[in-house]
Amino acid sequence: MDVSSSGREDGKGIAYQPGFGNQHSSEAVPGALPIGRNSPQRAPFGLYSEQLSGTAFTEPRARNRRTWLYRIRPSAAHPPFTRIGNRALRSGPFREVEPDPNRLRWGPLPSPLEPTDFVQGLVTAGGNGDVLRREGIGIHWYAANRSMAGRVFSSSDGELLIVPQEGALLLRTELGVLEAGPGEVALVPRGVRFRVELPQGPVRGYVCENYGQPFQLPDLGPIGANGLANARDFLAPVAAFEDHQEPTEVVNKFGGNLWAAVYDHSPLDVVAWHGNHVPYVYDLRRFNVIGSISFDHPDPSVFTVLTSPSDTPGLAGVDFVVFAPRWLVGEDTFRPPYFHRNVMSEFMGLLEGAYDAKAEGFVPGGASLHNMMSAHGPDRATFERASGADLRPQKVDDGLAFMFETRWPVVPTAYALEAPHRQEGYDAVWEGLGRDFRP
Repeated sequence: MDVSSSGREDGKGIAYQPGFGNQHSSEAVPGALPIGRNSPQRAPFGLYSEQLSGTAFTEPRARNRRTWLYRIRPSAAHPPFTRIGNRALRSGPFREVEPDPNRLRWGPLPSPLEPTDFVQGLVTAGGNGDVLRREGIGIHWYAANRSMAGRVFSSSDGELLIVPQEGALLLRTELGVLEAGPGEVALVPRGVRFRVELPQGPVRGYVCENYGQPFQLPDLGPIGANGLANARDFLAPVAAFEDHQEPTEVVNKFGGNLWAAVYDHSPLDVVAWHGNHVPYVYDLRRFNVIGSISFDHPDPSVFTVLTSPSDTPGLAGVDFVVFAPRWLVGEDTFRPPYFHRNVMSEFMGLLEGAYDAKAEGFVPGGASLHNMMSAHGPDRATFERASGADLRPQKVDDGLAFMFETRWPVVPTAYALEAPHRQEGYDAVWEGLGRDFRP
């Protein structure tokens, strides 16, 4: 039996409740959520109470993440996990190859030829840090052509920011159902189990596995109270549960490896819950872009959707940045992204259309990596066009790109360096930017 409580719907029959970081609550059966006690002596309807903690118990209240679950069976009732193959999935520390200052670019990840679900279709591009120290990130591609059947997945190593580029994902999580398609992102917290179904056929996209502090909305500083991503536009699920008795393979990513156990039931059996360690979906087109209305343009940090803070204020373990549709009006200004070198490392992907800093080669589903202090910026064709452009107000609405920006160098995997979709000769896009000095 699948039961879903009422709530705000997205037009597709899926109910949501808005607000990033809120203390949400939901029950799929009226009366299943205890009032006034998190763990009563007897939970309603013979359910088991269980807390899922995404942060340490003693972290400050503003950063504390936890959710109370009221489920048909406790998570503790399961057989032992055993190691299974990692396929092309890798985790930090990344030591297959030595760190490389060269700029890299890839075309789209090829679609699988064999039946492949979301877990089987995860391929690691690179990353940094160490899963055992809970710092750094793993950057993955995914390509799949079938739904996960009889299996669910979770990562104990980090939260998963899933960025679809092609095809829609239906995520059945312990806390309810989410759907995310191109132009949207889904955030699944550390340890939350979920199954990915493909309602529209084959899919492809990107995943940032954040080992560090959970993603949060960035502080706005001088911007004030409004702008960038609004908390209310992040949609959390309402309670929905499965009461299935069929065997289910539970795959857990732990310590960089995949482990699996076969349960005699579905673990997506949470009937009611309350807390703030919950999954979300967010439409990137709702991002409220802030930019210059006089001259020059602000640093790309002003496009930050979510940030994972590190132990150094202002220096993120990873920022998730989106280059959404926006107006450009700066006077006497080179409007595309300028030439730059910076201490942060940038992994960029293109979801649709074209990117305003590249004339060709950077295509939807593709990716580029510019590690710390690697010089990059517009290619020759873009530079020449933008340098002589008529500077009237211009709407940039023919592309949607994103960036995972991190304080540490991103070390690519051996697969990423040898992949057939890696573009050789990427440096050539800057050829012809020669001496034009005329004193």
